[in-house]
Amino acid sequence: MLAESPPSPRSVTTGMLPGQRRRPTDPPDPAPPPYWRRLFPVLAALALLTRVPSFRHPLWNPDEGYLAVQARLLASGGTLYTTVVDRKPPLLPWLYEAAFALCGDGSLGPLRLAAVAAQLLTALALASTARRRWGDRAGRAAGVLYLLVSVGLNPEDAQAATFEVFMLPFTAAAVRCADRGQWTRAGLAVAGACLTKQTGGAALAPVLWLLYQHPYGRSTALLRTVVGVALPVVAAALLTGPSRFLFWTVTGSSSYATFAGSELHVLARGLTNALILAAGCAGLLPPVVRVLRIARTGAADLWLWLIASAGAVLLGFHFFGHYYLQLIPPLVLLATGALQILPPYRLTSALLTSAAACALFLLWGLLAPRPDLAHTERLAAAVQARTGTADRVLVWGIHPETYWLAGRVPASRYLTAGLLTNYSGGRDGPQVGEKYGVAGAWPVFRGELAGRPPALVVDDSRGLPFAPDRLPSLRRFLDSRYQRAAVVDGAVFYVRTR
Repeated sequence: MLAESPPSPRSVTTGMLPGQRRRPTDPPDPAPPPYWRRLFPVLAALALLTRVPSFRHPLWNPDEGYLAVQARLLASGGTLYTTVVDRKPPLLPWLYEAAFALCGDGSLGPLRLAAVAAQLLTALALASTARRRWGDRAGRAAGVLYLLVSVGLNPEDAQAATFEVFMLPFTAAAVRCADRGQWTRAGLAVAGACLTKQTGGAALAPVLWLLYQHPYGRSTALLRTVVGVALPVVAAALLTGPSRFLFWTVTGSSSYATFAGSELHVLARGLTNALILAAGCAGLLPPVVRVLRIARTGAADLWLWLIASAGAVLLGFHFFGHYYLQLIPPLVLLATGALQILPPYRLTSALLTSAAACALFLLWGLLAPRPDLAHTERLAAAVQARTGTADRVLVWGIHPETYWLAGRVPASRYLTAGLLTNYSGGRDGPQVGEKYGVAGAWPVFRGELAGRPPALVVDDSRGLPFAPDRLPSLRRFLDSRYQRAAVVDGAVFYVRTR
């Protein structure tokens, strides 16, 4: 006698036999559990809670200041990669410009809220991927774990509304779409990541791996992915000028992306930030290490994503803390997958440990002083007191936020001394100077100063390697037209004499 086969899950929930067709008079199937309706408000509240410190200060780091000044210049008729320049892709400057147009340019509050939304979208994409692979509980765990560990860096890196935060939703969406065979969408998401920051291209590695594992139609899938990546990038290049776009986002950064100069300092920073991230991810690392010892996870695409992201952190040899944010999404999914084959108490332990670490980092963000911001605010107040609203100003330093806080127009398209001298991240004298600046920048800079001399020059080098005494062109310009007028918090103010 043959054993009766068990009913399908559908027959259990509907009361219908396998193969039986629904009649018009049959009652509808019960609604599926409101999974996302329950999870979304939890993740939204957690995203807002973890970014409460971001609202404490007007600015967190010079990247925010640079973007704010760029947005003002663009709103007043500037042209990206011509009269407004940076080594970054255009998406985030355009987002800042749009936020300023809608909400005014006196506060970064709208961008703070946009960063909350970006973190929420990243968490939702990771939750969706984890749920598809390992079930409902895994989806909830991935979303919550991501938000808890997303602040696990120096608050200047984790709380700022800058490139990596807005890049991560695109990278997480790219993997999610590729996991579902949605190749055009995956390509579009990779393009969005690249147009936010170049290293977002690391997400292409897991996308291509998943495409290679696709059982059929690989050629068509590859074509769709390539089209999805290429169309937005080509459109951005056409909007900003193909040659200028290529120069400022790729070829013009050769001197910046080198290891020479202050190697020990840079390596120490890299190790320090790695240790800080490890503390923030203290709940994730043990399950990953545990599973590596006892079993294969079968998550080759996630490991490839992590490795490619680690390569992106290494690229350029600067090791700034915000670079490390790119490692968190693949780490979260790897930990979530590992927790599925470990005892349930391991998940509880991971959540509690991550919550405790999150609380410590939030306290750090709420309580830690910001001496650099205080210095910049004093300079901005002094600049305001000595100039009129129509005056152009040159702040020779690495804090472009001075222009934004003072409400003054920069005298040059080069908003920091770094673009003109290659000073960045503590590089020392051997790799800092006029010849190490962006190619072709100094003739343009000299022309700007000669054509419309600034009413005020603020030398904020304070003994760093880009001081005017080390730069013949700048020193000659100051000596010919300016005289020293004051010293404010270590910065030397020069006023024009003719």
